[in-house]
Amino acid sequence: MRRVADVRVRVLRSELDEPVRMSFGALAHRWTALVEVEADDGTVGHGESWINYPPWACFERVATIRRGIAPALVGEPVDDHRRLVAELRAGLAGFARQWGAPGPVAQALSGVDIALWDLVGKLRDASVAELLGGRERERVPVYASGLGPDGVAELVARVLEKGFTRAKCRVGLGEATDIATVDSARTLLTDDQLVLDANQAWTLEEAVRRLSRLASPATPWVEEPLRDMDPAELTALFRRTGIPAAAGENTYGRRGFAALAAHEAIAVLQPDVAKLGGVGELLAVCELAADHGKPVAPHWYGGGVALAAAAQVAAAHPAITGIEYDVRDNPFRDELVVGGFAVEHGEIAVPDGPGLGVEIDQDAVRRYEFADTAAPTAGAR
Repeated sequence: MRRVADVRVRVLRSELDEPVRMSFGALAHRWTALVEVEADDGTVGHGESWINYPPWACFERVATIRRGIAPALVGEPVDDHRRLVAELRAGLAGFARQWGAPGPVAQALSGVDIALWDLVGKLRDASVAELLGGRERERVPVYASGLGPDGVAELVARVLEKGFTRAKCRVGLGEATDIATVDSARTLLTDDQLVLDANQAWTLEEAVRRLSRLASPATPWVEEPLRDMDPAELTALFRRTGIPAAAGENTYGRRGFAALAAHEAIAVLQPDVAKLGGVGELLAVCELAADHGKPVAPHWYGGGVALAAAAQVAAAHPAITGIEYDVRDNPFRDELVVGGFAVEHGEIAVPDGPGLGVEIDQDAVRRYEFADTAAPTAGAR
């Protein structure tokens, strides 16, 4: 029986040529936390934890994994990984409540959970999809994101070149900017191809006004339109505009996703495998969505490890109808994973091989590792 010998976390950072503006602030760097769980035979599983915001999130994530998670994992049997993660989640729940940080704790657990699934798959010579019950498809659809507020025409050209059938415009940056973004995208894309992402920018009344100009009856959905995502206000927005919402990237816990799945105004669930708790939690959301007849379109704005994890779940569960794919340049998608993820006809291939099916380019890790957080695992030796 293989046991956990070590747990490591390595923070990667890449400076953007130009900051990406969003409703709540600009993203000046791409970040990701690469988690490594090593078995006592030297086999290593890789996971990813989301750390885009705030800019100091990396320091919290390193501390949580090194001090709060690693000491509890080392020496435990790898094959019992579902129990391990469930016990970690239960053991950290009280701290998360008192700390007011259920999100960061879930994000930390995401990286460890994904790494454990990858490790178990490698040890059993089986893909994560096979571990989940079977690989039902070899390719999975992706939809384009990252349009706006800058460089819209160039990004739309990428959307068309790669055969995406749906693209997402970033809004919530002011009326004039939003109109310019959407109108530019509409020169080449139809209304039923365009969805909107407000990043929780609007009050109810602002959302009604903005959608009257930005959306049409053919608009499939608007992502996180309201500042507080209040259930009653979501219902009011849907009834006043006829535009359903998509949500889930900032939802934690199965109870929260059950409420989203049951809500009349929510058309699509958007869990993020690197945020909500990992592979097991993403699968649970897929099952909840299927019970309510709703599709799952996983949020993704990170690196290739998380994208591979989402693709493996999509290969095993039909509820996933499309994974988010940022069309902007992203070294953690294109360089961190050997071979990257080529989009053809709006689809990516599910990585083929044991575990997540991807190989980490260690040169890329060294190239992008953020020195301020590079240190050996605390408590894992």
